Amino acid sequence: MANPIEIVLPATSANLGPAFDAAAIAMRLHYTVRAKEAEEFTIEARGRDAAICGCVERNLVLETYAEVLADCDKACVPLAIEVDNEIPIGKGLGSSAAARLAGIALAAHFGGLGWSDDRILEEAIERECHGDNAAACWLGGVTLVHSEGAVKLRVRAEWPLLVAVTEAPLSTEHARSVLPATYTRADAVSNLQCSMLLTAAFLEGRADWVRLALRDRIHEPYRGPLCPLLAPLRSLSSEKGILGAALSGSGPSVLVVLDPEGDAAETRRNIAAFLKDRNLEAELILTSMETHGARDRRWVWSGAGDRERRVPIPLP
Repeated sequence: MANPIEIVLPATSANLGPAFDAAAIAMRLHYTVRAKEAEEFTIEARGRDAAICGCVERNLVLETYAEVLADCDKACVPLAIEVDNEIPIGKGLGSSAAARLAGIALAAHFGGLGWSDDRILEEAIERECHGDNAAACWLGGVTLVHSEGAVKLRVRAEWPLLVAVTEAPLSTEHARSVLPATYTRADAVSNLQCSMLLTAAFLEGRADWVRLALRDRIHEPYRGPLCPLLAPLRSLSSEKGILGAALSGSGPSVLVVLDPEGDAAETRRNIAAFLKDRNLEAELILTSMETHGARDRRWVWSGAGDRERRVPIPLP
């Protein structure tokens, strides 16, 4: 029998303005899963969207867990699961990537698959079909994805962030359907330039470069009509304390990058007043970049009773 396990997975914001399907940032909002072997599948969920997280039927974590074990010809061991969730579901903050990674990690542990961290991430990217979210969730920080995998940048500052979350969700499939099949050379070149500048801004800690880099001509012009918060929040990019705004993933939520030198709480109040004056509703969540990914926060329990303790799963 395998030991119980805990895994803490951060929320993520993909695309990062011009870096469409190429970059993402992990945030300090977490999806925590604790699991142990049991006689039948059960889920006890707390926190945001508990009704969705606690449903055994059509649960993305359990579906992924069962699919991975079936693909590996392993028995599907029933689990008793506890969930504490802080990530809004279906709002462009990487909830599906976190759920799939949790399912894969549980399958690797309870199925005794012996998978490395790279193998777990590879499986998640294949199943999620959006490597940027999966990479940032697993590795933490700011990640770039490419055809052979992903890399984590050595970012100089833990950038303060604000997420404006809408009440209504937006499916990734619908958001993808509005994108054109081709782009002009001018649009492609503009995004390449801005993506490279944004990478440099994170590496060098240059807030002034972030202001210039968060410009997109690949997906936001087409998804903007589906995401009513984008244009108003982007108009604040030159205001005190705000470096820029971009769709979080495919939307509808908007990621606002804040100035590390500013007062984040005051900036949040100013944004709330701005939206209220325009009769726009949003939940404004202050957070920051999460430097640790899920692979850094996996724990197994050893011992029993009063001697039970958490020990980290060693990284390869």
